[in-house]
Amino acid sequence: MAVYVYSIISKAHPARLDGLHGVGKPPGALRTVTAGTLSAVVSDAPEDLRPRRRDVLAHQEVQESLMGDGPVLPLRFGLTAPDDDTVRTTLDERAEDYLSRLQALEGCAEYHLKVSWEEEALLHRILVESEEAARLNKQIRDGAGTPEMPLALGELISREVEARQRALGAGIIEALRPFAREDDSTTPTGQDFLSVSFLVEESQEEMFLATQLSLANQLGDECDFRLRGPLPPYSFV
Repeated sequence: MAVYVYSIISKAHPARLDGLHGVGKPPGALRTVTAGTLSAVVSDAPEDLRPRRRDVLAHQEVQESLMGDGPVLPLRFGLTAPDDDTVRTTLDERAEDYLSRLQALEGCAEYHLKVSWEEEALLHRILVESEEAARLNKQIRDGAGTPEMPLALGELISREVEARQRALGAGIIEALRPFAREDDSTTPTGQDFLSVSFLVEESQEEMFLATQLSLANQLGDECDFRLRGPLPPYSFV
């Protein structure tokens, strides 16, 4: 029977699964599959597996509970294998990589930061600080501009927005990087200009959080900081 794989842990991990339940309805019973020095936490895979809220929450709860007792390689929702033997074979074949990542994640959690810049505030800043943008805007508003000027102003503002967001995003990452073991940026969506995950050691969490809060306070209401964590380190598996 197909098995659903939640995470990979060391064989020495306590793997306390009592009180936890797996995905599916009724929920699958959790167990471990072991090969060498590694174990995988699994359950029987439901036939109609989809990212239902109850199943996503069950998947996440398993990761968070295991994290409390040692490093975990949390796998993304939906990973299945044909059977237990396939899981054992994979653990054997990739043992060196998995053990290396478990060591890298020891005592760490993931924090994910998204930042957006309020559009009107950024536009106002550009029109105040860019002489060229201010000049074009004034001529257009005074009725002295040419038909080409609105397009030129729009292109200039677009370039300024991109450059300022890129520079601020890089600055935020550099300010937080000293307190993280690793970081991983992803393509932002919507109004966000920054989407980045940090792998933070427990001993550095206080400084990381204080620095993030200081940055948010310095930038004020213009920028919206949204920090989630501590999370299972999905981005660093």
